[in-house]
Amino acid sequence: MSTDQVFANARIVTADEVFTGSVAVRGDRIVGLDRGAAVPAGATDLGGEWLLPGFVELHTDNLEKHVGPRPGVRWPMLSAILAHDAQIAAAGITTVFDAVAIGVSEKDKDFLRRDMLQEAVNTLLRIQTDGLAKAEHFLHLRCEVANEGVPDMVAPLLANPLARLVSLMDHTVGQRQFVDEAKFREYYMGRFGFNDAQMDAMIARGKVDAALYSDVNRRAIVAQCVELGVPMASHDDATLEHVEESLALGLTIAEFPTTVVAAQAARDGGMRTIMGAPNVVRGGSHSGNISAAELARRDLLDCLSSDYVPASLGHAAFMLHDAEGIDLPDAVAKISLNPARMIGLDDRGQIAIGKRADLVRIALADRIPVIRQVWRAGERVI
Repeated sequence: MSTDQVFANARIVTADEVFTGSVAVRGDRIVGLDRGAAVPAGATDLGGEWLLPGFVELHTDNLEKHVGPRPGVRWPMLSAILAHDAQIAAAGITTVFDAVAIGVSEKDKDFLRRDMLQEAVNTLLRIQTDGLAKAEHFLHLRCEVANEGVPDMVAPLLANPLARLVSLMDHTVGQRQFVDEAKFREYYMGRFGFNDAQMDAMIARGKVDAALYSDVNRRAIVAQCVELGVPMASHDDATLEHVEESLALGLTIAEFPTTVVAAQAARDGGMRTIMGAPNVVRGGSHSGNISAAELARRDLLDCLSSDYVPASLGHAAFMLHDAEGIDLPDAVAKISLNPARMIGLDDRGQIAIGKRADLVRIALADRIPVIRQVWRAGERVI
């Protein structure tokens, strides 16, 4: 069988094992796996470095940092998205779901998310269709259900061919991530520079909006997604009641459950769980919620998301292996095979014959991954 590329003398991480060997690629597919350190003529010698499947990222907020690099600064959208794409690929991510926020109120001073939405969606589609992207991009529609009019905003976006995942969020005080009002105040006072009076007004307004809109919006968005067959995720489930609501609505993914109770209930109900890779790297949640490592130890962690630090994915996978004793194939599956399966992308996420040739060459420095090279569909992008 003819091949276009052979990567030899690599420490290969498959879905089941780790071995030294070679991977043969023809076109965009993996066509051969062999054991041994031999380097055939014409092969690329990886010098014993690691070869992992390309990472699959289901939830990243990284795009916003490039569109608004400083308060009051709006960067040109195409330039911002190309910079975001390059950073994503350089982190070993070959498939990325860019999370865009829908329903953030201008009263909360978050103009960036509101104003960037449509232009960002259009530009992501452009770099994808014009062959400008290093990673493959999809849309993750983050719906703030406590905001008026969200279902009407979601409807046209669901028609976008990149829209592949919807999550239902409620970031009002007393809900899910922010059950603790003190944490809510700390986060938003730091983000927006509000004083106590402004925070009081925001909290009171949020409680009214949640009562008026959260339930009706949640059900309306679910109806749209069911009709189109778009997978849905809950967000920051904290209680058994939260998970029961998610299951009743047909949600299949639990993003960032905040307690063991919620994570266990999600698993018992057949949902798959996502936690933040920064949570693993930092040793805990920045919001004071359950640690991702704790859920991993309890076998309640299916997938990691880089969330706000793209480079955290590979780092967290090796940390789960080194610090928590999780088999490396299992740890790597949490950033590749598992998220791919959760979203129905069965052509990628593992180094196996017939799968797409999404590959990441890695060296380790103090057990921190150094991304050497990245291939997407057989084409080198980093």
